[in-house]
Amino acid sequence: MKKVWVDDECIACGTCVDMCPEVFELEGEIASVKEGADLSLDDSIVEAAEACPVEAIHYDR
Repeated sequence: MKKVWVDDECIACGTCVDMCPEVFELEGEIASVKEGADLSLDDSIVEAAEACPVEAIHYDR
């Protein structure tokens, strides 16, 4: 089962939301994965994770 999460290192820069708004959203001071998000968007999720300036996004395939 695929899993995507954002850890507490998130600085809420919004890069992940800009790159993959179908999966990520900003909730106050931290980004999170939307409930029911389409985790089949592998390329977009990986690109967002790689673009995260503090490497707060993690993804298990």
